[in-house]
Amino acid sequence: MKFIKTLLVGLSVLAAPAYAQDGCPANVFCATLNDFTVKPLPIALPDFVAETSGSGRVAGDIGRVISANLVNSGLFVEVPREAHIARIRDFNTPVQYANWSPIGARALVTGAVSTTSDGRLIVKFRVWDPVNQKQIGEGQQFAGTQADWRRMAHKVSDEVYTRLTGEGAYFDSRVVFVAETGPKNARQKQLALMDQDGANLKLLTGGGSLVVTPRFSPDGSRIVYTGFDTGTPQVYLLDVNSLQKQRLGDASTITSAPRFSPDGRRVIYAGGRPGAADIFERDLSTGQRRQLTNTSAIETEPSYSPDGSQIVFESDRSGSQQIYVMPAGGGEARRISKGAGRYGTPVWSPRGDLIAFTKIVKGRFSIGVMRTDGSQEQLLTASTLEEGPTWSPNGRVIMYFREIPGATGGPQLWSVDITGRNEKRVPVQGFASDPSWSTLLR
Repeated sequence: MKFIKTLLVGLSVLAAPAYAQDGCPANVFCATLNDFTVKPLPIALPDFVAETSGSGRVAGDIGRVISANLVNSGLFVEVPREAHIARIRDFNTPVQYANWSPIGARALVTGAVSTTSDGRLIVKFRVWDPVNQKQIGEGQQFAGTQADWRRMAHKVSDEVYTRLTGEGAYFDSRVVFVAETGPKNARQKQLALMDQDGANLKLLTGGGSLVVTPRFSPDGSRIVYTGFDTGTPQVYLLDVNSLQKQRLGDASTITSAPRFSPDGRRVIYAGGRPGAADIFERDLSTGQRRQLTNTSAIETEPSYSPDGSQIVFESDRSGSQQIYVMPAGGGEARRISKGAGRYGTPVWSPRGDLIAFTKIVKGRFSIGVMRTDGSQEQLLTASTLEEGPTWSPNGRVIMYFREIPGATGGPQLWSVDITGRNEKRVPVQGFASDPSWSTLLR
């Protein structure tokens, strides 16, 4: 669904604030990421004004999604509604700053919702700095179908988030994962799709055969995954809209752990035989296959750098599971993991500056990040079993899955900020594993 995005004309608009060197808007947002400390910004989110008859309910729903997005990011704390001195009754009435700065609001979002004669939905908003008494950026509006009100709420959330933090957007995105049902010894696994906040769940495959490691294409229209339709692992390509799938490669070859190249034209994966695997790349237009590594080790879980020039992967060529980086065309690989224990499931940040990974030390699992040369390793989480990190589109949040032990336990999706703060469970009904975050929707 495409949305019409317009600037609101005729408004008194001030330029967006300058950003301090640490990435925080000057005089608006206070956060220090270098030493991994963050002070959430108090934000006031009064009810969006319902400008037409019958738009009150959707205005309330949109406001709740925006609030949940911003608060769940861990970078904002909402000023309680009961502390508000005044209500916003008319979107076009000038903001009275004296109503908002005394209650501690460092930012204010006002908005309105209306419907057109043909049933379309209009959502408009402005962002304000009550302390410095100015508008932040320009007013904007989105137009779309009423069925897509939630996406418009995510788009507003993204605009607000970006203006107040200097970070890229990530709320208007989706996650593909493996939905798991049934008893632990006979678990049924299906590919499933949802919004990044857990809403709009949709199953993409039946439960007739095992599926693991789904990964989005850069444009979000396709998914590659490992399926066991033939009884052995094979890489498949699935169209998200038509749900048509095709196997990539020969059915007699074991293939797994696929991932798209940044341009979406190629798929990289592990292929080989039991006890040994190498990294391969397949051109999707020609079907041509190229072998990138050639060892007697198990080499798997490859991931491209955002510019497509390098590949990070895991290998036990040194005798234990470690992380290596090599040129995208193959060639000499260098080990970058340096600490004690084993490392796996590496994935490059969309920013290009970090690699997320799973680390196992003495039976304890952690999700961590390191620089692309292996320096500045930072462990963000820890539990008895967790793995499979995936990056949000802005490279700020990592989602992964954590296994709940016991006979009735199973995997759940969790997320954590790259500072190690704001670790929380993603609200998905039932068990879920192997998440993969899409880019921003178009």
